[in-house]
Amino acid sequence: MKKSLLTLAFAAASYCAAAQTTPAAPVAQAAAPAGYADLLGATITEVMNTGDAATLKGLANKLERAAAAAPADWLPRYYQAYALLINVFQSKEDADAKDKTLDQAEAALAQARKLGGDESELLTLQAYVYQARLGIAPQQRARKYSAMVAETVAQAEKLNPANPRPYLVAANNVYYTPAMFGGGPEAARPLYEAAKARFAAFQPASALVPSWGQSQVLGRLRQYETAATALPATH
Repeated sequence: MKKSLLTLAFAAASYCAAAQTTPAAPVAQAAAPAGYADLLGATITEVMNTGDAATLKGLANKLERAAAAAPADWLPRYYQAYALLINVFQSKEDADAKDKTLDQAEAALAQARKLGGDESELLTLQAYVYQARLGIAPQQRARKYSAMVAETVAQAEKLNPANPRPYLVAANNVYYTPAMFGGGPEAARPLYEAAKARFAAFQPASALVPSWGQSQVLGRLRQYETAATALPATH
């Protein structure tokens, strides 16, 4: 259900609050406006609860303003990149427009990296961007971007083996790879199972840090179960 858009007072630089640190980020939010965490959290919730491409673009713009208001915090840039990424999956625009949106997402990720963001999470989102680029023109881009997704999620997993999101992105990559190249649904299933196990143990360090992906994993595993029950009995 779409939520009502909340007005963010991110540009009110005159409102200075006590420093507020996100546990997963090594950089303190030294100049965040009063109420910043609550307003950022509300925007993140909106991003996670809409599949409308235009709304996602608007939320990415709000997160741009959030980044300007709290320049030491990597999270607005991270979620800005995420909103732009999901916009591409939902958008009806042409390939060039989608690639330009992904360019913006990668620029936001680069800013988050400069601010000392969680590298495992940033690499995972970067891999997801590569997946989106692949999806724009699968036949032309599969060889290049499928390998880039695999390499990037491997780096993310190495940095934080407990992070479930790299396993989800890796599973999607394998799922949509043709069986003749070692992919397909059955090859991907162990990765979805690995992601599920990690989500079960995952404890976000705060309400603002990345926590997306579990519903996607559970939805995919339900599809496997449905397919299995639909198979005819053998005698």
